[in-house]
Amino acid sequence: MSASAQARLRLIASCPDRTGIVARVATFLAERGASITEAAQYNDPRSEMFFMRSEFVIGGDAEVLARLEKEFQPIGTEMKMAWRMVDAQRRQRVVLLVSKFDHCLAYLLHRRKVGDLEFDVPCVISNHEDLRSLVEWYGIPYHYVPVPKESAGKQAALEKTAQLISEAEPDTIVLARYMQIFPPWLCERYRHRVINIHHSFLPSFVGGKPYHQAEERGVKLIGATCHYVTEELDAGPIIEQDVVRIRHSDTIKDMMRLGKDVENAVLSRGLRYHLEDRVLVHGNKTILFSG
Repeated sequence: MSASAQARLRLIASCPDRTGIVARVATFLAERGASITEAAQYNDPRSEMFFMRSEFVIGGDAEVLARLEKEFQPIGTEMKMAWRMVDAQRRQRVVLLVSKFDHCLAYLLHRRKVGDLEFDVPCVISNHEDLRSLVEWYGIPYHYVPVPKESAGKQAALEKTAQLISEAEPDTIVLARYMQIFPPWLCERYRHRVINIHHSFLPSFVGGKPYHQAEERGVKLIGATCHYVTEELDAGPIIEQDVVRIRHSDTIKDMMRLGKDVENAVLSRGLRYHLEDRVLVHGNKTILFSG
């Protein structure tokens, strides 16, 4: 980066609420010649916690981010902040895990190809061979890791999958209708970095075959939920949701067809929010600065 170049950075922070947090941060940035281009904040009255996201541009050399991090440290310590400052221009590495359903994978790869979503895909991992041709058409490595039903074989497959993920050095992992349960030890290793799309409006109809459950209950709305993966199945902090109305005459096949469109949109939005650092996790819920 040349001396005249502009870096685009983000500050994401949470801390106990107190007077003057925004002013303190704004003053810190202004004194260093930064220009805030987007800012959002939220005070949670129940926990008395404060959350903020600021995006700004600043001139400087390649070391500007490291320098700002060092200079902001005393403020973070004083205010008991959990904070991070990131380069908003760096493309994140996203590993995609899939099984047989192709709609979410195809949608994300297409949005990436046309520039609607900006991220790199070091590889796609699947427990089936079905989607290899689609992935390789995009020039992306495809790793097939079959998952046997017996426990010993399943554990070995999980360890192989974990190894492939580690070698890809991802910032984020997306389960794009990956029909295997992520083990607790992997959830902890990539805490709040694993995103799942569940084909129901959680907390309703967790687990497998939610469209069958919805049909049995005669619901009038079906939906999809994008959430972070935790040890508890389909119970992690929710990032994004949406619904579509259905009729009493709609079959399970109709629901699946309608649901695919919702799943695509919800996962795409949820991933975008995550990549743009718009999601702050607080307990088992999220604060979403959707912009």
